Amino acid sequence: MDVCLMVEGQEGVTWDQWVSLALACEEQGFEALFRSDHYVSFSHPAELGTLDAWSTIAALGMRTERIRLGTLVSPVTFRHPSVLAKSVVTADHASGGRVELGMGAGWFEDEHRAFGFPFPETPERWSMLEEQVEIVHRLWDRDEDQVSFKGRHYRLEGCHALPKPLQEPHPPLILGGHGGPRALRLASVWADEYNLTFEGRPDRCREVRDRLSRECERAGRDPGAVRLSLMTFVMVGSDRKELEARAGRLLGRRGDRSDPGDYLNGLPPERLRGTPHQILDSLAELAKAGVERIMMQHLLHDDLDALALIGEEVIPEAAEL
Repeated sequence: MDVCLMVEGQEGVTWDQWVSLALACEEQGFEALFRSDHYVSFSHPAELGTLDAWSTIAALGMRTERIRLGTLVSPVTFRHPSVLAKSVVTADHASGGRVELGMGAGWFEDEHRAFGFPFPETPERWSMLEEQVEIVHRLWDRDEDQVSFKGRHYRLEGCHALPKPLQEPHPPLILGGHGGPRALRLASVWADEYNLTFEGRPDRCREVRDRLSRECERAGRDPGAVRLSLMTFVMVGSDRKELEARAGRLLGRRGDRSDPGDYLNGLPPERLRGTPHQILDSLAELAKAGVERIMMQHLLHDDLDALALIGEEVIPEAAEL
């Protein structure tokens, strides 16, 4: 299983912290660094800010050499698909071909209202996503010299999308969500990966993996053409004392005076927390259920010691799962 880091960039992650995170990921053996694509903090919207996702990724591409970089996920409401496709290609060239694009319908209404983005009803956003995924994919396609598209939401006329991405055939396209029928059908046609968000029970992952394989067959693709990944909360400590200390720091940032031990015990079972050995036990069950890589949501973005622990004691063993 490949291990990636996922950081909630809207929670006040500074540029210097992004550089430190990316370099730590390179040093500790993470396959990739993913970031959210939001403009407003969930916890302290009047206090914490965020750097733009794709500008950050392009800049980190110039500061790193090995790790892959991407979004989980870019909402359809933020950017026209032609702008999104061009932003990803730019970052692909800047990084030497190491970026991935996660796409989704968007959900956080408050940030849309704050920044003036339209926020249509859910069925409308899904319709936008279906058109955007096709447009982005086709703009990257080397077999299409020019792209024309006429849909409900977008129109392109004879677009020569140059330059093409460095990656062959294109940067991996990830669709993220909760494994609904419409999402899996869309992924089976256009995506390279489907990312389950937080729903990390092995039985649920196995169910989604099976349905995704069937949808791929219906779409005329190999059943394993779209790989399955999971993004979920992960907190690790070398022992229980260290784990509770990290939980206490997270609660403190939220202004929550709850007991760290009670907080950890009260998390849903699919939220991964524990020693490296306990995390590896959970990853082994997920691997058996068809999960091929995990994006570890790291909420203490200034805690590089946790990344070192994962790099030393989790990543080498996870590679064998």
